[in-house]
Amino acid sequence: MAQILLHGTLHVTIYEVDSLSKGGVGSFFQKIGDVVGGGKGDRLYATIDLERARVGRTRLLDHDSNPRWYESFHIYCAHLASNVVFSVKEEDAIGAPVLGRAYLPVTELLENEEIDRWLELLDKEHKPIHKHSKIHVKVQFLEVTREINWDRGIKTPKFPGVPFTFFTQRNGCKVTLYQDSHVPDNFVPKIPLSGGTLYKPHRAWEDVFDAINNAKHLIYITGWSVYTEITLIRDNRRPKPGGDITLGELLKKKANEGVRVLMLVWDDRTSIKFFKEDGLMQTHDQETESYFHDTEVHCVLCPRNPDGGHTIVQDLEISTMFTHHQKIVIADSALPDGNEDKRRILSFVGGIDLCDGRYDTQFHSLFRTLDTVHHDDFHQPNFADSSIKKGGPREPWHDIHSRLEGPIAWDVLFNFEQRWRKQGGKDLLLNLRELDGVIIPPSPVTYPDDQETWNVQLFRSIDGGAAFGFPDSPEDAAQAGLVSGKDSTVDRSIQDAYVNAIRRAKRFIYIENQYFLGSSFAWKAGDDIKIEDVGCIHLIPKELSLKIVSKIEKGEEFKVYIVVPMWPEGIPESGSVQAILDWQRRTLEMMYTDIAQALHAKGIEANPREYLSFFCLANREVKKSGEYEPSEKPEPDTDYIRAQESRRFMIYVHAKMMIVDDEYIIIGSANINQRSMEGSRDSEIAMGAFQPYHLGHHQPPRGQIHGFRMSLWYEHLGLLDNTFLNPEDPECVKKVNEIALKYWDLYSSENLEHDLPGHLLHYPIDVTAEGEVVELPGFQNFPDTKAKVLGTKSDTLPPILTT
Repeated sequence: MAQILLHGTLHVTIYEVDSLSKGGVGSFFQKIGDVVGGGKGDRLYATIDLERARVGRTRLLDHDSNPRWYESFHIYCAHLASNVVFSVKEEDAIGAPVLGRAYLPVTELLENEEIDRWLELLDKEHKPIHKHSKIHVKVQFLEVTREINWDRGIKTPKFPGVPFTFFTQRNGCKVTLYQDSHVPDNFVPKIPLSGGTLYKPHRAWEDVFDAINNAKHLIYITGWSVYTEITLIRDNRRPKPGGDITLGELLKKKANEGVRVLMLVWDDRTSIKFFKEDGLMQTHDQETESYFHDTEVHCVLCPRNPDGGHTIVQDLEISTMFTHHQKIVIADSALPDGNEDKRRILSFVGGIDLCDGRYDTQFHSLFRTLDTVHHDDFHQPNFADSSIKKGGPREPWHDIHSRLEGPIAWDVLFNFEQRWRKQGGKDLLLNLRELDGVIIPPSPVTYPDDQETWNVQLFRSIDGGAAFGFPDSPEDAAQAGLVSGKDSTVDRSIQDAYVNAIRRAKRFIYIENQYFLGSSFAWKAGDDIKIEDVGCIHLIPKELSLKIVSKIEKGEEFKVYIVVPMWPEGIPESGSVQAILDWQRRTLEMMYTDIAQALHAKGIEANPREYLSFFCLANREVKKSGEYEPSEKPEPDTDYIRAQESRRFMIYVHAKMMIVDDEYIIIGSANINQRSMEGSRDSEIAMGAFQPYHLGHHQPPRGQIHGFRMSLWYEHLGLLDNTFLNPEDPECVKKVNEIALKYWDLYSSENLEHDLPGHLLHYPIDVTAEGEVVELPGFQNFPDTKAKVLGTKSDTLPPILTT
């Protein structure tokens, strides 16, 4: 049967199975489950699939001849499918035998507003199973162009936010946007905004230092890594009283003053005491816990514990493969008028961990800061045995963060309280009701007519294994904007936020992210992989390509710009890095193929890269007199010595951000991969925000989001140009790509005469007119390495680890 594109939203209810035979398939597995899984066998659940993608799953019920779920699902879809497939399965400790499958043809969904039907359950030969059992379902499909916000941007200041989420949108907030951990005084982009003002960059670690240093009642921190030995203030042109104190000493000082300091740091299960305390990820988790032992700071190491409803194998995968990835600081703060008697809550959310290797500026030096701010903070995990003694290049770090004030800051606080109650142990959370005369309850921090006010919504990827208080019943979970499945309850609203924002987009999308892979259900099938085994099924890449296709079909200008690292952090030739690059190539090829087919259908002669452009960041510096001279040299014939001699290296893109039409921004900790978007893998947090007085109704918006994007482009390109004001225009994408290709040529050249004038590089791939991703001529490998740009499929690493 022909496959049809289902792009929109499916509303599905699974009611019950009328008469299901007990025993048979499940009896053997139940015995194993009783022995291995503690008697968990012999329970049933149902799933919803669109061809090779699992899009829904019910809770577990005890085996019964008439299992009744009565569960409803709100499913975003962008899939080619011939049927919606409903499967009834029996859980056991090792796997999930299928008892029967029912098929609802997609063609019927396009014809009917709502289908309410009993569907016959079939075996693998498509014959009725024992007793001719049927499953009762209700399905309605809403095509994407019929969605109220499709292709309309934020059409009103009263836009209510993303629907079906745990946290509602908050109005009357303030947002501060940060590029990198620090901005020196000599980074001054002159970017005009509405009202005749100029954009003003802000300084993340200075503001975090002030927030911690000025707290009177509480400091709550979560991190993938928190390192006690870093200092937040390092710019000798911008000193602060007490700024030379380490983070660890600052937190101890505040705790000794009576401030409640609570920390939730991811427990890297590979960091075993007396074995390798840094762990595979070098997060310093054991070191940080030991540092605060027997102090007034309460630091708890949190493993990524699984929620219920998993097999033994899945439980092991979750606890060893996945992480707590949220990066949050919450503190009480004085009011803007300086009144110390009244306090309010402020929060920081984004991509920057409070750890080593994160301090950097927009200049991203490789060698020139090795005797100053990076001498004791030398970070270079892409070479074996790298050290400050052997010299640069260090790995520069590009990241994005935000500060949130107003009601939204309390949502971040609530997230921390949910996590602490689940994994914090002792009940040490401050009872804010006892401070109601001091700490102002959630309330707007701007007046309704303030032109700089923000509306903000909090999103997460997290499950009941990491957050306390998630409802048990699927009905209550759905009411709370959560997704239930088997015995787990999941918040996956970050993916929902991305999907909604992409669907609303009118003009352009700009993304910076540490990873870019997904929508594996739409990848090209081949002999080397079984698509359904990859499981990287989040929708973001497919939504992006379908948005571009829709604009090509309508004859409207629309462009997507994406900035990723040259390669994922680590030894570039290693199996894991090469596997991720291989998934990335497959993702890009799927997107470019969609675009190429749309161009051919319209008779447009153009390369798909004119609509979807990928970039990376890098730097190259000539040697200057007075530079740090290392006492040792890297080993000969290594990536390290080659990079040192050529004076070049990538700038690591760790940001997790999307800007849509200069009117909406998402910033958080979530990468564009399955780990971050699944909800039951890495725990994540993000915010989505817009300024209601700076929307693109009649002219392009010129508020803080526009200023922030232009400041980022100034950082990356080393210049500003009027064409950058309208990224959807062909002239803009042409200009940016020409500059990026020029910078790639300078970066990859054998000769070096001047510093690289900017950092934005053409990602070193080529794209054919048919959308195939191929090598850039002369660059099978990244410069100075033996690592393939297009990656290599791993035959040993499971996809769940690298997607």
